[in-house]
Amino acid sequence: MTRYLDGWMLPALDEANREFFTSGKIVVRECRGCQTIQHPPEDLCYRCGGYEFGGREVAGTGTIYSHTVIRHPVHPKLSERLPYTVVLVSLDELPDVRITGNLLEAAPEDVRVGLAVRAVWEEIPDPETGDVLRLPQWVPA
Repeated sequence: MTRYLDGWMLPALDEANREFFTSGKIVVRECRGCQTIQHPPEDLCYRCGGYEFGGREVAGTGTIYSHTVIRHPVHPKLSERLPYTVVLVSLDELPDVRITGNLLEAAPEDVRVGLAVRAVWEEIPDPETGDVLRLPQWVPA
């Protein structure tokens, strides 16, 4: 089921992603059988085929692996936010794990691959479940 908040789609919470989207921490899924990190989370470990996972908290720091500056609103509500920068962040502790989010507190012309960033969380109440979603965003470190 698609969920919306004031016209915006929200992530559908399930057992695999609830901690990531509600804890206010960077928590990735780790296979209990072989310790493989899987992000984004899936129900089956791609390395050993295991079904049992736990959460592994990592520091919310990393570097920009890739980025794009959005200058055209894909929805009228985004017009007032232009331009905004979407980044793909390589985590310091797990460089092969990359997390997407918006880059805040930086002008588009100051963004570059390799820029050190740290996670901050945008809190959004979920009217359906009562959960508070904490969506990772990034600021220069």
